[in-house]
Amino acid sequence: MTLPPTVLAIDQGTTSTRALRMGPDGRLQPVLSLPHAQHYPAPGHVEHDADELLSHVARCLEAGGALPTGLANQGESCLAWDGRDGRPLGRVIVWQDDRTAPLTAAMEAEGAGAEVMARAGLPLDPYFSASKLGWLVRNLPGAADLAARGHLRLGTTDAFFRDRLTGRFETDVATASRTSLMNLATGQWDEELCRLFGVPMGALPAIGPTSGDLGGLPGGGALRASIVDQQAALYGHGCREPGDAKVTFGTGAFAQCVTGGLLRPDRPGPLPTVAWQRAGQPVTYALDGGVYAAAAAVNWAKGLGLFAGYDEISAFAAPAAIDRGIAFVPALAGLGCPHWNRQARGAWLGLGLAEGRGDLMQALLEGIALRTAEVLAAMAALQPFGGPVSLDGGLSRNPYFTGFLADVAGHQLFLSDEAELTAAGLARMAAEAAGIALPDHRSGRALTGDAVAASARHARFTAARRAVEGYAAA
Repeated sequence: MTLPPTVLAIDQGTTSTRALRMGPDGRLQPVLSLPHAQHYPAPGHVEHDADELLSHVARCLEAGGALPTGLANQGESCLAWDGRDGRPLGRVIVWQDDRTAPLTAAMEAEGAGAEVMARAGLPLDPYFSASKLGWLVRNLPGAADLAARGHLRLGTTDAFFRDRLTGRFETDVATASRTSLMNLATGQWDEELCRLFGVPMGALPAIGPTSGDLGGLPGGGALRASIVDQQAALYGHGCREPGDAKVTFGTGAFAQCVTGGLLRPDRPGPLPTVAWQRAGQPVTYALDGGVYAAAAAVNWAKGLGLFAGYDEISAFAAPAAIDRGIAFVPALAGLGCPHWNRQARGAWLGLGLAEGRGDLMQALLEGIALRTAEVLAAMAALQPFGGPVSLDGGLSRNPYFTGFLADVAGHQLFLSDEAELTAAGLARMAAEAAGIALPDHRSGRALTGDAVAASARHARFTAARRAVEGYAAA
């Protein structure tokens, strides 16, 4: 017997927009998946078409039916539009885009980094939305004029979708915490941060909770949850208590850990962020750390012809590449947590004439795992983990990758059976806000590795990473 749908989850991600329904049994069923174009107009520039994304969200809403709905956004991707008619002034600047790296480097050299860290809890990095939003104001034709007349709207993609679909120009506190424009202590836009980045505060959306009554939707549904995809995944993993942690392997690899309160590290490393806030309740905080290129690195290598099918990279006959002196540093878009070096670029090291495509791919997977282990180590030093670190995402289905990660992670891992944990978290948030109780399924298996060689592997990888950073600085 088919159970009736209860809530709808729409995951608007970096490469696609997907709709899934969760029924009364607490299980997800896919409804629609729509890929969108990636635009690379210049080196370091990554863009999406805003109208294409909005159209795909609308099609997912139509396909899903008039249900309580949760909407996940990409996080730091942002755009500018005309508040009078909703017309985008240009394309979305995607979170991977680093066109503002010279600006953030100049701000750092001028001493602004400490002020941004103190107010936003984030380092000066083009990954976050603030420098992108300032760039849009300065560079998009008509943007400054619209701002002067009070018609300019700026925000992350969720604010654009919500403005167009619900008629409410709003964002949520978790998404806002990723912009570098929100004061982490107050949960409101910070006048000094907006001044530093050249963002008119009056053009930004109102900040509200991540779940509750967030407005009506076309077709009769209601928006009940709106949040960053990684925080939605954290919720989907069942992480609720301090020390509960997860890693999601998508385009990048993103680790998060619930904290007992707002943790403010003295220097950039794992970053404090808002996990979620239910309407009328206090904020729940987390630590966040990312590896910019995970599946992006694998897909890049596939495009180079290093492998044809994913089964080719699920097992290797040779010993671990790092044990044979071959390392890959996956800094294809720079190094994120805990190093925060956007000038670094990816590299294989230790290659000889005997190495082939398989060795390159083995080292690439190991490099992503070793970077993930760096993030987890930095995070656990600030907030000890309370149990296994839960894994999800595409690379978590690769047995060689997860086996190697278990060897070097330094913590027990848990591999979830649920492949759509962002959607699961969204659906549960939306259901709770609508007063719907759903059963929770968290099946999976524990992964315990052999840590005997971990110390030597970390030392060799650290040497490779430092070599890459040294080359970038030369």
